[in-house]
Amino acid sequence: MNPTKRKIAIIGAGAIGCYYGSRLASAGEDVHFLLRSDLASVRKSGRLRVELPKSEIVVSGPSVYATPEEIGRCDLVIIALKTTANGVFEKLIRPLLKESTILLTLQNGLGSDEQLAALFGSERVMGGLCFICVNRTAPGEVLCIEPGAVAFGEFGRLAGERLRSVVAMFERAGVKCSAGDNLAELRWKKLVWNVPFNGLAIAAGGITTDKILECSELENQVRALMAEVIEAAAMFGCNIPASFIEKQISSTRPMGPYRPSSLIDYLEGREVEVESIWGEPLRRARSAGAKAPRMEMLYALLKRLTAGSRETKKPSP
Repeated sequence: MNPTKRKIAIIGAGAIGCYYGSRLASAGEDVHFLLRSDLASVRKSGRLRVELPKSEIVVSGPSVYATPEEIGRCDLVIIALKTTANGVFEKLIRPLLKESTILLTLQNGLGSDEQLAALFGSERVMGGLCFICVNRTAPGEVLCIEPGAVAFGEFGRLAGERLRSVVAMFERAGVKCSAGDNLAELRWKKLVWNVPFNGLAIAAGGITTDKILECSELENQVRALMAEVIEAAAMFGCNIPASFIEKQISSTRPMGPYRPSSLIDYLEGREVEVESIWGEPLRRARSAGAKAPRMEMLYALLKRLTAGSRETKKPSP
């Protein structure tokens, strides 16, 4: 395939999918978006729009579709679905595949790489960990508070030319990137932030990251949860330095009143990624003999809080 002009499908065109898909499209890549609830609105407006801190990206006349069959076979499939929708992988991805198709998952938590490998072959799978502050504000509209960066890795393999070509494509689109040799370690690093901030934002009553860090007791819980994640990661040969905790907290303070994605899902009555972000990491930690009492408690609380009704929830006053 021509590394400078791939046919790309975006599966899961929410905040993450629209953001990176719009960047790639604006850089001249051949990007096709699979939309569901936003399809009619985006077709009517005729655009996708990303608001950045000092500028904006507008994709006029984006290629948007209702089914993967309409998109057809692709060179690269970027999967930005919530992990709660992973049960539709077969239906949504199979029609997009040809022999050489790459599957790049930008999903949170643990488990998606293995699931994609089991369904479609491990040789296809690579992952990207998005360290970014971005929210969907309306159909086809995304607000990016902090562009951050993406760390890429191959599933079960060292970084090679294929991965570097994908990194180069994202860099041409203005995305800060890196390529790593250990995708599992990258996923645990993302969990160092996601486990405490996504979890406590819900468990503490529907609060933003600034409110978490304004409370000394909650900040202490953030640090303790991060330490448990790092300890669990070490059980699998993923050595994350303790200094990473302060780096994550320091980078969170300037975000202001940021609502993590899990909090948004919770408040809007959507299913929260409880199993991939908290359940699966906890199960793996236990299997390796790590003690993670705070993760265990947070997982139990989140299961209880997110069970049952999918009606819109209101934050506590």
